[in-house]
Amino acid sequence: MKIAAAQTLVSSDIAANGAAIRTMLATAAGDGARVINFCEGALSGYSKLQMMHPDDWASFDWQQQEAELRAIASLCGELHIFAVIGGAHRLSGGYPPHNSLYVFSETGALLTRYDKRFLSNSELGGWYSPGTEPITFDVDGYRMGCAICIESQFPEVFEEYERLGVDAVLFSSYGIPDYFQIALRAHAGLNCIWIGAATPVQKAHKGPAGIIGPDGKWATQCPAAAEPNLATTVLDRDNPVYDIPLQKARPWRRRARKGDIYREQIVDDPRSRERGGY
Repeated sequence: MKIAAAQTLVSSDIAANGAAIRTMLATAAGDGARVINFCEGALSGYSKLQMMHPDDWASFDWQQQEAELRAIASLCGELHIFAVIGGAHRLSGGYPPHNSLYVFSETGALLTRYDKRFLSNSELGGWYSPGTEPITFDVDGYRMGCAICIESQFPEVFEEYERLGVDAVLFSSYGIPDYFQIALRAHAGLNCIWIGAATPVQKAHKGPAGIIGPDGKWATQCPAAAEPNLATTVLDRDNPVYDIPLQKARPWRRRARKGDIYREQIVDDPRSRERGGY
């Protein structure tokens, strides 16, 4: 099954962002992709990068964003493609919005929404409200999870998704700097999963969109150029290239993490207990 990670221009113009997303959706569908993820804030813009102050949420055009989300959903149905779209999600009661990923199915239905759980220090300053739980969804027998930006620095996010049986994590960020790339490659290799990483055009020079294989290596990357682009790869559990991570390492590590294979062979030996002698 082919997946795609997008690299699109993100501006303060919601309609322009929506048009850019729909153009890339059509490109991905034409290339045979079944699911595509876009960057953090791809539709709404991202906090202080497209806005000046958290109070600006009071004048944010939520109706325009909803109209664009509905248009994107409709196009997903026409093209028969799943899409993960970055955008703010309005809350009631005057709370800051969630920093979210909207998940649309190939029928145009809004399947679910992932809300960023590990917010950055600046995001907690009135920009966003934290989410509370992971989400998964299935495409053609492959299970997907979602993560956003600074969550790349929290191993527990990816370990949890491994326990939930995902094949891939769709990672959406407003930039993928070197230390994000190092962490993502480690998470992919340690958990034996694919990671699709989406970013905006204006941050591509620091790390373009791409997809990491379950061996921790980049399977594909866009050019590091300030232009819209698309990275695609095929998820195949039977690909011999990934035989060791998928067929051997992942099931063995799952057993190892439970600990039974070690507890069964713990020895009662005075030379084991004594740590001060040779």
